[in-house]
Formats: sequence, structure tokens, C-alpha cells
Amino acid sequence: MTDSLLVVDVGTSGVRAAIVRPDATLAHVHHVAVLPSTPAPGLVEVDADAIAQAVLEVAAAALKAGGPVGGVGIANQRATTVVWERTTGRPVAPAIGWQDLRTLGTCLTLQADGFRFAPNATATKAAAILDAVDPDRARAAAALCVGTIDSWVAWTLSGGATGAQLHVTDATNAAVTGLVEIDPVRWDPRALDVLGIPLASLPRIVDSSGPLGPAAALEGAPPICAIAGDQQASLIGQGCTRPGLAKVTFGTGGSLNLCTGSAVPGTLGRNAGGTFPIVAWQRAGAATFGVEGIILSAGTCIEWLRDDLGLIESSADSAAVAAACADTGGVWFVPALLGLGTPVWDFGARGALLGLTRGTGRPEIVRAVLEGLAARGADLLEAAEIDGGLTPPALRLDGGMSANDVFVAALAEAVGRPVEVSAVREATTLGAGFLAGLATGTWRDEADVAAAYRPAATVEPTAPESVRAERRHRWLEARHRAEQLIPELSTITF
Repeated sequence: MTDSLLVVDVGTSGVRAAIVRPDATLAHVHHVAVLPSTPAPGLVEVDADAIAQAVLEVAAAALKAGGPVGGVGIANQRATTVVWERTTGRPVAPAIGWQDLRTLGTCLTLQADGFRFAPNATATKAAAILDAVDPDRARAAAALCVGTIDSWVAWTLSGGATGAQLHVTDATNAAVTGLVEIDPVRWDPRALDVLGIPLASLPRIVDSSGPLGPAAALEGAPPICAIAGDQQASLIGQGCTRPGLAKVTFGTGGSLNLCTGSAVPGTLGRNAGGTFPIVAWQRAGAATFGVEGIILSAGTCIEWLRDDLGLIESSADSAAVAAACADTGGVWFVPALLGLGTPVWDFGARGALLGLTRGTGRPEIVRAVLEGLAARGADLLEAAEIDGGLTPPALRLDGGMSANDVFVAALAEAVGRPVEVSAVREATTLGAGFLAGLATGTWRDEADVAAAYRPAATVEPTAPESVRAERRHRWLEARHRAEQLIPELSTITF
């Protein structure tokens, strides 16, 4: 038994494997791109077989280069849903991606019956696949497995259809399916009944950290001993294992998570401030909770500058272009290209550029986009503080945009407190490694994990509070102008 861990991290656009060392560093990172497909507007599908092949490929490569390991951790994109045959391990249909909106009508219809399913959650996605392949549910209970990506990866690593395969999900993933009750986290019979999802087809809900079974498909069959959804893994990867610590991830979208502790939320529905309760992790049957705020488009806005407007040649160019001007010249950008998430949850909001003059140029627009994204980070933090009842002393940052110095500085100014930049850009991998290491003894407890956190840099705000407050006021005015631009979409709520 060694102290190093193998982590398999399945994101929206690819599969990564890495060795996590006892000093909380990553080594021997291997990545394979596995992109979702969009067969029609609003539809997002994933090739589960391609994910399984990529998982085995990158895991074997990382193990060969850096093994042996004491355990295996899994981190995953949440809500993407797979249904496969129990005996053969073959998917019965394309997996439905977390961004897919095909079940929007179903969600709205079921609201009349008191069920507030969200179209980006697992619940109606699983029902949609079963409706297509097993409409009368003749096979579902005995012959089919329903799961999220973590379940599919655990099945794949444990040997697939060999007779000893694992069909499990952890509490962090289960709690965002729309199919569970809490205290403890367990499948909700009312939700299963209304959607026609047999309990027998669903995975067993397990701890986020703890031995589950051997990864028989890998050399040496190391034990699978950790599973966590991507945002919860990032929270842990940035050492936010104490109540009051918070992180934000800026990738394609954005997500802020605040650890709130062991107090059980009254519901898994949306909080008054616009965040959602989450299970941050679960060990020895005891859950630690948090709240989560969402930005629907973050890095997407940088791609828009690059691919559609042609204002930058690459995403990395945005920092240099924005730095060519001292400020935006009064230009404000509201990053609502796909609507606004936390706190207002307005799907009819749309992106807006305000305050343009004849003197507005390329640098001002690019800087306005970066500062608008930073202001959305402040939106999330304020909402999390309202709903979580805690005030983080600093905000920890990971994701692709954490490499953008102009954005990081703007974020520190917007939130009015230090921004600690993660030493690992994709902290999900490190977080799953921490959870696996808690199971193997590499780290003793959550306090040990918190002590292992070392940011790559800390950026302090420099503007006086009066200036920050004025800018905040003007940002909120700009955001309000972007709201309800498509009224029929603005009425939709989950």
C-alpha cells in the first residue's frame, strides 16, 4: 500500500487521470478529449462508451507512469445521465448531458403536481431515456442500470460486466439528481413513482470517502475509495473543509460553493438568496453541507469575444488586451448570454453592453467583459453569505480563468476581499484525491486537508470601500437592465 492516489476526473469536454501525491501535488496527468454532441438545438448527448474507453486509457497511462497507488478517486460532471444493460454493460441510448433541455416541458408540467424538477438535473433525463427504450418499464427494474457519470465510471473501473461490478453513486451526486430526500440522503419514492424510475435500477448511495470495491479493470486492482461531483471536489481540493470557507470556479460556466457544516438544510430546493443547498461530502454516514451559486455563462463570454467578435485571437489574449486600458471608460457588460443564474434566476435575461461611446475601443470592451464576470462572482458570494449565514474571509479561485491576471484583480475588487488562486487550476482532481486519501490514511481528517492547502498567489483589493460600493451600485443597475428581455422565458422558474 502506498500513499499516492489515482484520480479519474470526467469533465464536460474530456477525461483526465492523474496521480495525487501525499504533498498534494499532481503528477503524470493524462487527458483524452470526449466532446458532447448537439444533434438539435437544446439537445446535448454524450457517448458513454467513449467515456468508458477514455477512462481506462488515461487511468492505465497514469498508473503505468506513476503507480502503484493506495486508492482510486472519481470526480465527475454532475447530472449527465446514462442507462445501460446490467448483464452486458452496454448503454441503451446516448447519455443525456447536463446542459440538455429536452425535458423542459416535462418539468413545467410536473410543477402543477407539486414536483419542482429542474431540466438540468438527472431526474427527468433518466425518465426520458427510459421512456424511449423501455416505455412500459418491462425491463427497467431487473435488466437496466440508471446512473450518473460517477456511477458509470465506477462500473467501468470495477470490471464492467464481470459479475462483480459496482453500481454506486455518492451523496454529493445523488443530492443534485432531484430524486432524493435528505437526512439521510436517500432515494425519494414519490419522485421515483411520478417519473416511473424503478428503485432497483438506481445505484446504491454511498459515502464520498471510504472503500467501495476493487478497480478490477486496472493493474493491481487498487480500491475505489472516493467519489464526488465536480464542484464539491473542487471545494475540497481548495481546502474549504471548514464552515465559512468558500471557493469559486470560473470555467465554461461558474460555480461558487460555501461550506456551511453539519446542519441539515430544510430542503434541497432553492434558497431565498438564489443558491441551492448541496451535500459537500459525506464520510462515515455523516454529511457536511454547503450552498452553491451558479453563473450560466463565464468562459463562454471569452469564447464569444474570440470566435464571434474576433476581438482576441485566443482566450489567453484577453488579459493583455484588457490591460491596454486603465478602465472601461464607463462601459458595463452583463454576462447573460444564456440567461442569469444566481441570484435572480432569469432565463429571459440576455447579455448587454451598456455605456458605449465613440471612444469605446477593443480594450474597453474586453475589460468590460472580464469585469462583468467578476461582478457576477460578487453576486454569487453575496447570495451564498445570505443563504449560508457565514462570511468567508477570502475567496478561493480555480478554473481556466484563474490564469487571467486582469480578471483575478477585478474579482478581488468586486468581492472586496482577498482572492486566493489555486495552485492547481482544475482543483476537482486534487479534491477527489483528498477524499481518496482520507480513506487510505494519506490525510487524517478534514482539518489535515485544510492544512494542506497552499494557494499559488493571493490578490488583495486596493480600491477604497466607497469606490467599491459605488461600482457595485452601478453594476446592479446594469444587471437589472439586462433582465426580462424575453418575458416568456423570464416566467420559467425551477
